[in-house]
Amino acid sequence: MQAEIHPEYHLATVTCACGAVWETRSTRKQARVGICSKCHPFYTGNSRSADLEGRIDAFNRRYAKAAPAAAAAAKKK
Repeated sequence: MQAEIHPEYHLATVTCACGAVWETRSTRKQARVGICSKCHPFYTGNSRSADLEGRIDAFNRRYAKAAPAAAAAAKKK
């Protein structure tokens, strides 16, 4: 192996969006992740359908306002 071409490994702190924190070794000193094994549905067995339903409801509310306006515009023509 060649000398002085490899990065140095540091003790790194990883923080998840759910609040879980753990330490590992990495070339970075800290990392932030959006999902980990403590909050991922595959590992926890919890489904995220409530979050999905919220997105569907938001979509329907957004386009429910546009549909009457489009229908009224079509009637005027």
